[in-house]
Amino acid sequence: MDYRLKADGRFWLTLDGKNFLGRGRVELLQRIRETGSISKAAKAMKMSYKAAWDAVDAMNSAWYLPLVESGPAGSRLTEDAERLITEFQQAEAQHTTFLSQLANGLSAKPPRNQGQRE
Repeated sequence: MDYRLKADGRFWLTLDGKNFLGRGRVELLQRIRETGSISKAAKAMKMSYKAAWDAVDAMNSAWYLPLVESGPAGSRLTEDAERLITEFQQAEAQHTTFLSQLANGLSAKPPRNQGQRE
């Protein structure tokens, strides 16, 4: 049996001690960009409109300027949202690289006879 230890963890950006931007919220923002609609973005992600709206409202309220602007013609991302998506993706890539490097330093096999279940 091949035993491998892996370092694992989710990456979030926090703001004032609260989760602000994670992979799911970034995907939601990207889908809003693609569809021009919070409702269509939510449907594409198989989430309720209320959950999507709550996430957008939380991000808009937490940030000093809105990240998503909505009106009769639909919704669009602001420049801040576009910048945050890019910065999140770059930071998440560094996080993934760090976890991979950390895992390389972990022992690959447990000591003899201690990895077997009896």
